[in-house]
Amino acid sequence: MTTTVAGDLLARARGGDKRSIARLLSVVENDEPGAADAMRALYPETGRAQVIGITGPPGGGKSTLVNRLAGAYRESSARIAVVAVDPSSPFSGGAILGDRIRMRDRFLDERLFIRSMASRGHAGGLSRATVRVVNVLDALGVGVVLVETVGVGQEEVDVVRVADTVCLVTVPGLGDDIQAIKAGVLEIADVIVVNKADRPGADETARDLAQMLRLGKGRTAWVPPIVRTSAQTGDGLPELVAAIAKHGAWSEESGERERRRREAARAEVESLLREELVRRLAGRVGADRLDAAVARVADRAIDPYAAVDELLRE
Repeated sequence: MTTTVAGDLLARARGGDKRSIARLLSVVENDEPGAADAMRALYPETGRAQVIGITGPPGGGKSTLVNRLAGAYRESSARIAVVAVDPSSPFSGGAILGDRIRMRDRFLDERLFIRSMASRGHAGGLSRATVRVVNVLDALGVGVVLVETVGVGQEEVDVVRVADTVCLVTVPGLGDDIQAIKAGVLEIADVIVVNKADRPGADETARDLAQMLRLGKGRTAWVPPIVRTSAQTGDGLPELVAAIAKHGAWSEESGERERRRREAARAEVESLLREELVRRLAGRVGADRLDAAVARVADRAIDPYAAVDELLRE
């Protein structure tokens, strides 16, 4: 991508052209030529959007709840975006679930941008490029970005590095009381949502979660509220929006938002540093030497550790 083409693409994206925004996000997500230049141009304009993460085990109704939240924030924000991280196709590597299937009734809204991303096997519930996509949308003037994780259960902790407020969604009937003891996920929650609260067992689920919060040690002084919702009917949605806003205000006043964003910045810099070091090292080693070492390891002529030592030493 030439500098002129990249500049034209940025200009059209800033003007709100959906196709240009989608193309720009693809460039950044796939780290295509011009991605670094685009991020350099856009990064000074980031840091203004409210980023809300929606996470939790599969079957919790996250997608339906995101759809409802998108409608609620659409009324108060000029531009919002949904970034949905889906499982990857084992063949194409693309997202298995699509935008049109996920949010059919909002797809034609010109002020709502929806982006499905493939997790590409990355543990943690998020694609590695999610933070970059969020930054682009932020720089383009999106006021609220809703990030929905892939729904992999207890591994969904990476969302805390992207979102200002993390909503953990669970439902009654997913299992016995052990469902409440998901420390890896529970500890990142800023707001806990008991969705499908019209089902039997909602009271018990809320009680178990409240007990876990009392027994556990929180990451901060903030105590996550437990909000009951029904994404299908919209019940509890105003209370959820209010809880998110309350956490946002506390996060701003306490400095938690700034601390979290510094951690996200460190993670991004370290990720880029690792990628660049691996790229440079691979260039120095060379494909032929690497293939030869791999063949020797496969033949059990040498172990992987010794192969790495040799490649680095040479």
